[in-house]
This record gives sequence, structure tokens and C-alpha cells, in this order.
Amino acid sequence: MNQEIRKLYARIETLEKENNILANGNSSGLDLFSHSKDGILIFDSEETIVDVNPSFAESIKMDKQQLIGRSLCEIVPENKHFKLEKQKELLKKNNSVRGILPVYSGTSIIEFDFATSTLNESGLFMCILRDVTSKRRLERKVKKNEELYADLFIEALDGIIFWCSNGEIIDANEAACRIFECTHDELIKRQVKDFVYEKSERYRNIVKEMFIKGSIRDELVFLMPNGQFKSLEFTVKLNSVEGYHMTIFRNVSERHAMEKSLRESEQKFRMVFEGALEGILLWNDQFQIVDINQSGQRMLQMSKEDLVGISLHSILNDCNITDDELKEQIRSIHSDGQSDGNLSITLKSGRKKFFEFSNKLNIFSNISMTTFKDITEKLEMEEQLRKSDTLNVIGELAAGIAHEIRNPMTALKGFIQLLEGSVKEDHTMYFNVITTELSRIDSIINEFLILAKPQAVKFVEKDISQIMKETVDLLSAQAVLHNVQFRTYYEQNLPRVFCESNQMKKVFINIIKNAIEVMPKGGYITVSIQKESEQRVHISIGDEGTGIPAHKIKKLGEPFYTTKERGTGLGLMVTYKIIEEHKGTIEVESKLGEGTVFHIYLPI
Repeated sequence: MNQEIRKLYARIETLEKENNILANGNSSGLDLFSHSKDGILIFDSEETIVDVNPSFAESIKMDKQQLIGRSLCEIVPENKHFKLEKQKELLKKNNSVRGILPVYSGTSIIEFDFATSTLNESGLFMCILRDVTSKRRLERKVKKNEELYADLFIEALDGIIFWCSNGEIIDANEAACRIFECTHDELIKRQVKDFVYEKSERYRNIVKEMFIKGSIRDELVFLMPNGQFKSLEFTVKLNSVEGYHMTIFRNVSERHAMEKSLRESEQKFRMVFEGALEGILLWNDQFQIVDINQSGQRMLQMSKEDLVGISLHSILNDCNITDDELKEQIRSIHSDGQSDGNLSITLKSGRKKFFEFSNKLNIFSNISMTTFKDITEKLEMEEQLRKSDTLNVIGELAAGIAHEIRNPMTALKGFIQLLEGSVKEDHTMYFNVITTELSRIDSIINEFLILAKPQAVKFVEKDISQIMKETVDLLSAQAVLHNVQFRTYYEQNLPRVFCESNQMKKVFINIIKNAIEVMPKGGYITVSIQKESEQRVHISIGDEGTGIPAHKIKKLGEPFYTTKERGTGLGLMVTYKIIEEHKGTIEVESKLGEGTVFHIYLPI
């Protein structure tokens, strides 16, 4: 900008010199009148045009004959007629006058630098005019640029300092004075480097690079006269204005303080976020997951890399949550800003987990949050307590029933045995039915007694595969009668398990017999035993029956709950109790039309 101003000034000076040379030659005769590049017109005391030279006529785009006889008022804009009055007044007083006069040129106006003088005793006046329209435009542009420069320098919010080659400050704006906590007089004659707090190797490298490149942008800490430290961002431009150097300063101390505060806040949030015992999911307004803490990753058994970027809907779709429930959750989030509830998720390991969750909308920057915690153990404990209470009641009832029934049962069995020899052949079938049903009643009583009181159990190290083999051999005959075959897989070198072998046989018998009974048309029973981890052994027994509905699976093991027509439900109840006494767990997996698999986990 300053370079352009200097060029404009030089052009104006050249034009003025040329104008003076031509203006002083107004008496060089007719040849000058006809061939002069400047316009010349002659008018009388009434300001009527007497003659004009070709240059003037051409400059205002009119014929000479059109101009002769017209008044000067006709070719000068009305709002500038006062200039003509002033000219008349000065000619009477001084016989000459100079100035700027605008003249119509078609639809535009040309500005002329004129010099008017009296022509001897003739009473005529000669006016020499030079087109200075471009010059005037340049002058106005220069003035405008100077004003703009002054505004930028004085009113700028950033501090601006001009300094000479020896580093001495020669000028500074008000913003610079405020930044350096000095008055204008205090700042002048000092050097910028006087304020640099630490002239370290980095400072010396900045200065070196500045003189090599001619400009630089960087940041340093400055010490103010009042002892205050400020971080200033600066831009240096060497030889910016007439050989002087310019530096623009901006105080970034507040920004640094804010950035530091934000970093500290982020660190605190990150510590709380990562240290929280609950799982925390952050997601945007497109329901895309943007972050998850370590607890959440552990609960979902998925890494941050697997989750970030995927839709929250894709996770919910994998849960046991209906479309209506999902829509209601989304509606609650948008209307109330939050929602909560429970859901179940089947993890990659195949294990089903239950979670309690809470959603909060737009906690910051269009980011929403879901907190969740694993309540699987809580629900399992509540279920165990419920079953335990039921078992206590059933146990007390079973003890009384077993005692009351066993006495008459003993008598009935004794008399039936006495009558066995005297039963006629026609009544053999009835006798066999009575005997079978009495045995069934006795079996039910024994199961009641198992539930009624703790059994004296001695746990020893046993090969669980061997116990399963003996059980399969025992039930092979019954399986053949129902057209059922066994597929077995026993992992080699399995560790031994502390258990009571007879009770474990009872567990396996109950489950395998149920599997045989649910396949009236035959099929395969798949038995598998393998080491799941260093802590436990996994036993699975699967059938190809009709399967069990999901809402019925949770009721398995409850007293008197059965899916069979003549079942009591006590067999599975005893099975669950035995596995519980062995510190193991039972999980049931079933698909309608495909079959059911019982998964038994026993500690090693």
C-alpha cells in the first residue's frame, strides 16, 4: 500500500511540472494556439467564448463552431458556477487567475487545471486548460489510501510497531502501547528485544531466520515493565514502509490460559470417564458411537476400535428389544432429553448379559451419553434367592409328604409281594401296572428326600469323561428302543473334577432321559466334554427335539414345572440343585424346531 502511495505522488509531481511549463508559455503566438496539446479558449468580459483551439474542442468532444458564441456557464456544471464568479473577480484584481475547473464532455465531466490571463487592451481573456482528471483521481486515491492506512494503523486491535535497522522503535499504535503496558513516549526509542523475557537459543534462531527470509511469524514470552508476563504472537515484515521494519503483535496469553484450562478439564473428564465403574458410551446426533470407556469395553467384550463409528441402533438391534421398545426409547430421548431401562445382549462369547442403562441427550457439543451397568449377577442372585426360598418351602413340604407316604407305601409293597404268587394269569397285567406305579411313587419320594435334607456327600477327584461314558452305556438300551443314537466327543487329557460320581450320574441321566423322550421319532444326542479354561470344564448335552420357547427356559429347574405330560419337574430341580452343590452352573440354549443344548460348567 505504501509503495503505491509513493508512485502516485511521483506521478502527480510530474504532471504538475508539465502543466507549469505549458502554462508559462501562453504568449508563444498563433502556432502554439493551434498546435498546443493543452486546450486554449478565448472569451470576452461577458464570458462568451470567442475562440477555442482544436485540442480543447477535441477534449470535450465538441466542434469548434458549436463552442464559439456560447457562454462558459453552459459548459461548466451549475454547481461550479461560483468558480466562474471567483475567476471574474480575481481577473479584475490581478489580471490572472489559476485553479481547477470542471467542464462537460458529453455525459461525463472533465476536470481541467486552468490558467487565465488578460490579453493586452483587447478586453479578451485567454484560458489555458490541461486535463487533470487522471491526476485528480490519483490525488483522491492517494488521500483515500492515506486515510485507510491511518485507520488501519491507529484503530487496529493488534499492536503495530515500526522499528529501524538498529532495532529502535520509531512508532507504535495505541494497541501496542496497551500490550506492552507503556505510554507512547515510553515505548519510542526502546528496542523490541528489551521486552523479550528469555533470549534463548530458540530466540536467536527466530532472529536469524527473520533476517534470512525477510519475514517470520512465531510466538515468544515477553516481560512487561510492570513485571507481567505475556505470550505474544508476532509477525515481522522487514523493509515494510520506506526502509522501516514492521512487527504486528497479538496477545495470546488469555488463549493459552483458556487452552490450559480446557486441557485440564479434558484430563479430569478423561480420568472420570476412564475410571468410572459403569460403562459410558458417547454418541453424536446421527447415533454414531464416538467413544467408549474401558468399563464399557470390558462389559460388552468389544474394543473401542470395533465400536467407534458404528450406529447405536446396530447394537440395540442385536439386543432382545422390540422395534416398538426401540422407537419408544428414541421418542423419550428426543422429547424428555433422557430415557432409561433394561436390556439383554448376547456377547461374542455366546453368554447372555443383562444391562441397566440411562440415556442423556446433548450433554455437550451435540454429544449424547449412555451409561450402563451389568446387572446379570444381581438378577442371577435374585433368581437364586427366589429358588432358594422355594426350595426351603418344598423341602419342608417334601419331608412331611415323604414321611407320611413312605409308611403306607411300605405296607402296600409288602402285601403286593405276598400276593405275587397267588395272582392269576388273567390279572398279571394289572399286577405289573401296580408294581410299576409303586416303583414310580418310590422314585418320586426319593427325589423329594434329596430336596428335603442335605445329603452326606463326599467329593473326590474323578474323571468326568468316565462318569459320562458309564451313563451313556447305561442308557444305550433305552436309546435304541426310541431309535436314538449317541455322538460323543471327549477331549483327551482332561483334568479331574472334584465331585460325587453318583450324583453326577443322576444329573446326566436326568438330562439324557429328557433328551430321549423329546425325540419320539428318533435322532441324535450329542455329548461333548472339553476344557473351557484353566478354571472349568464344559459339558454339553444336545438333542434334536422340538426345542423350548425362550419364555419357558428361565423356568426350568423350578418345582413342578415341566414340559412333559406326566412329568413332575423334580428331575431337573434335583439336577440344578446337584450342580449348584458342585459350585457349577447350567445354561440352556434352545431353538424351536432344531433342538436344545444343556451346557454344564464345573470348576476344575
